[in-house]
Parts: sequence; structure tokens; C-alpha cells
Amino acid sequence: MEFRTIAAETITAAVKQLFLDCNYDIGGDILAALKNAREQEASSVGRSVLDQIIENDAIAAEERIPLCQDTGMAVLFVEYGDKVCVDGDFEEAVTEGVRQAYRDGYLRKSVVSDPVFDRVNTKDNTPAIIHTKIVSGNTIKITAGGKGFGSENMSAIKMLTPSYGVEGVKQFILDTVFAAGPNPCPPIVVGVGIGGTFERAAQLAKKATFRPIDTQNPDPRYAEMEQELLDQINMMGFGPAGLGGNTTALGVNIETSPTHIAGMPVAVNICCHAARHASTEI
Repeated sequence: MEFRTIAAETITAAVKQLFLDCNYDIGGDILAALKNAREQEASSVGRSVLDQIIENDAIAAEERIPLCQDTGMAVLFVEYGDKVCVDGDFEEAVTEGVRQAYRDGYLRKSVVSDPVFDRVNTKDNTPAIIHTKIVSGNTIKITAGGKGFGSENMSAIKMLTPSYGVEGVKQFILDTVFAAGPNPCPPIVVGVGIGGTFERAAQLAKKATFRPIDTQNPDPRYAEMEQELLDQINMMGFGPAGLGGNTTALGVNIETSPTHIAGMPVAVNICCHAARHASTEI
């Protein structure tokens, strides 16, 4: 396999397009799930809300306007081929792509420079959160999303010990969703990360929200857990927009990682129905 050189400008253009696409176009998996939920929703109010969400998504795509006023904080998962050389600064190229997308696409800029004291808006929605993994190959795959904080604020992590077992894991996930209630703009996507360390579990949970909801964890045990949790969450009754019904969640995605013999960390990252993400390979 030959080495490739990719211009920084190519990275910038790709990242810009990803953030425009994910903010204007709902994913096909989410749209299909919304339409299916509309057919299965028992509440007339819930059906009306789902109709409005579906209509909103169609208008956003047609008129090239954001799905939601909260266009999120830029998060990227990058699979960087070990036979790729970027001609320029990779991180700055990504940052410039985010900057251009939020400026030229008239997307809301929501990032503040200091989390506690100054809280001054950076005015271009940067810096982005970039998770990079070196993989074999001569391409760069980028999955990008805008994470809104109405749902992000409802997320949680807990350092469980092995004695909690499977039931303890499931109970923490259900407790987190129940405590969130109507706040994260249901119907939601629930990303779960289990294993690794404190920070790894949170990263896995975020990555899980980017996984198409029409896929399952390849391990049948976790796939069964995903479906069981989805069924139990939808029996909570919060429903679309929190106005009641049997569509509180569209999907539950679980990602796992090896962990320490003394630990079983579990992170739950909640995402609203405007599950913005898009991917490309350069």
C-alpha cells in the first residue's frame, strides 16, 4: 500500500461539508425510525409531535437550514491511516473546517472559551473535540457531529464494580434515562459505553450515539441488552417531546471495551432526536 499525501485544505473542505450536512439533513436511520415510531405511537399527541418532527426535518433539508437552533459543539471521531501524510497542520485544518461551516452555514456558535469564569463566546464554535485513532491504511475517515447540550447535560457516568453485575448496569442506564425525563427532547438515542477507564467509557458512550440505530452490537448478549433497554425505556411513558406516549427512545446503542479486574465503568450519553452526524473518507 502506497503512502498518500493529503492537503490540509482537503481536510478543511471535508469537515466543513460534514457539519453543513449533519446540521441540515437528518440521518436516514433516524428518519426511518421516526416514521416507524409514528405508526406505532399510541398517543394522539405523540403522533402529532412526531409528525411535526418529521415535517421539520423535511423543511430543514429542503431549505438548507438547521434541524434545531442548538447546532451543537463539534465532535469528531477520526480514523487516521498510518500511511497518510497531511501537508499542513491536521488539527488546524479540522478547526478551520468547523469555523467555516458555522460561519458560512449560519449555524449557532455555542462554544465559550473558559468553562467556569470568563465564559466568553469564541464566536466560531471552535475548538472542536477531536478523537483520533491510528489505523492501518492510506485514508482518513472522519465521522462528525454537532452535540447539543439539552441532551448532553442529561448524561452520566458511574464507576460500578463487578459486584453490580448485569442487572446493576441495566439499572444505572434506566435510572439515568428516567432522571432525564422530558429534558433531552425525546424521542432520544441512548449511547452507552461500558468498560475501559473513566474517560474511555465516556468516549465509548459518545461514539455509540454516532452509530446508526438500525445496527446492533455484534455480540448477541449486548444486542439483546440494547433491545431490552429500549423496550423498558419506552414503557416509561415520557413520549415525544415529553408529552406522553410510548416513543421515548428511538434506539439504544452499546459499545464496550476491556477493563480492569476491579472495575465496570458505565457511561450514558443521551442524544436528542436531532441526532446530527455524518461521515466521509478521504
